[in-house]
Amino acid sequence: MNMPYTMVPPGQHRLPPLPYPYNALEPVISSKTLQLHHDKHHKAYVDGLNKAEISLVQARERKDFEYVKYWENELAFNGSGHILHSIYWTIMAPPGTGGQPGPNTLYQINNYFGSFNAFKEQFTNATEKVEASGWGILTWQPTWRRMEVLQSEKHQNLTQWSGTPILVCDVWEHAYYLDYQNRRGDYINAWWKLINWYEVERRLAWAINALVPLTLNGT
Repeated sequence: MNMPYTMVPPGQHRLPPLPYPYNALEPVISSKTLQLHHDKHHKAYVDGLNKAEISLVQARERKDFEYVKYWENELAFNGSGHILHSIYWTIMAPPGTGGQPGPNTLYQINNYFGSFNAFKEQFTNATEKVEASGWGILTWQPTWRRMEVLQSEKHQNLTQWSGTPILVCDVWEHAYYLDYQNRRGDYINAWWKLINWYEVERRLAWAINALVPLTLNGT
């Protein structure tokens, strides 16, 4: 049976390249912040995910699951970090180039939240009030057949099973502290200028209809 995708083997995840230069998101996100965030922090999640997967392969081969709880936690934390960062880079674009919410996106937002402004207010406030480090996430929830705004502490807590992230905002301090210090709200308000609504529309169409496979490895 021919499959429309290729499985990523255990321990073979790669850091996806940024879709724009380091300075492309200025003045909202500085070149220094973007470089550190992508090259150091995201890479650490990819490396941690690979290590966890290889360790679990070895555990299966040896039938030794003494440390399975630790490696399963590493799998969830680093795997979720890799996935969310890979989405984060693609749903941003240089200021003024990301267009406007697409027709499907706008329809689904209005259908559930009542208006775009109501959605934006909920998303902004939920994201700003994430406890400690984490994310604000707009998901398509196929179980409900509608959108939902969620918080995610760390990368994996407080999520809903089966939901597909459509729009994500990183509020770990490394995403904004060099540029905004402790002013998380200022970062989030400025971040709206970077949204690549073309990619959001594409992700929503895929989530609803499974039109095309997505890749996290730049292939």
